[in-house]
Amino acid sequence: MRAAADVGGDGENKTMTSLLVGSDGRARCAWVGTDAEYQRYHDDEWGVPLHGDRALFEKMSLEGFQAGLSWITILRKRPRFREVFAGFAADRVAGFDDDDVERLLQDAGIIRNRQKIEATISNARLVLEMADGELDEFMWSFAPDAGARPHSFDDVPAVTAESTALSKALRRRGFRFVGPTTMYALMQSAGMVDDHIAGCWRAVD
Repeated sequence: MRAAADVGGDGENKTMTSLLVGSDGRARCAWVGTDAEYQRYHDDEWGVPLHGDRALFEKMSLEGFQAGLSWITILRKRPRFREVFAGFAADRVAGFDDDDVERLLQDAGIIRNRQKIEATISNARLVLEMADGELDEFMWSFAPDAGARPHSFDDVPAVTAESTALSKALRRRGFRFVGPTTMYALMQSAGMVDDHIAGCWRAVD
């Protein structure tokens, strides 16, 4: 891959370094690099509105596991995560016990972090306390109005007022590994915000 062609002044230089043009001729947000699976995720999933309690519980869980790691690490391990966490069906994960925690800690196909595993189980139990569809409605209630499209990575925040508010609201309910930065990453990936860089083929206004 190569950087998108520079077409002018300083702002456009930043846009250039924030985009990559692939062998298919498509300009993409440069964070995808050259990894084919990352490109597929960017093209098909990242920024697409995601709904459903199960899907959002999975997203919350995987974003929590990602804390301190790269997302591509989680993405490559996602199939195994889905296998060992019963497809992230909250009613099944909520029933995991100490034996399951130990089983998961021995599984090299996932991130073997006791706190994150235990938080996922605890969070599943909290999801079960909510009415059907409530998690979806609750999380999407923090989605901001559409703002200006970012023209470079400098325009993309790591934390926003909305992600901070969502984090605080989830923590009040007892959820864990839902910090403001983690929740902003969730908002981006679940399409609550659209941070595709201007010029990216997926940036549609």
